Amino acid sequence: MKKRYNLTDLDCANCAAKMETAIKKIDGVNDATVSFMAQKMTIDADDGRFDDIMKEVVAVCKKVEPDCVINL
Repeated sequence: MKKRYNLTDLDCANCAAKMETAIKKIDGVNDATVSFMAQKMTIDADDGRFDDIMKEVVAVCKKVEPDCVINL
């Protein structure tokens, strides 16, 4: 399953790259892109575990960029 989310308050391209790298390491994630310019994130992950994976994605993103909000 592939979903796109809008981001709020993603402050820099470097943070976006760190978030993308960390998300790709989560078990069950097939691919991920985080765009600083567009303030968007695309996640491709296992259908059956998507909600649990998204909880991990939110936690990882908060570690990298505490002010960033993923509009689920």
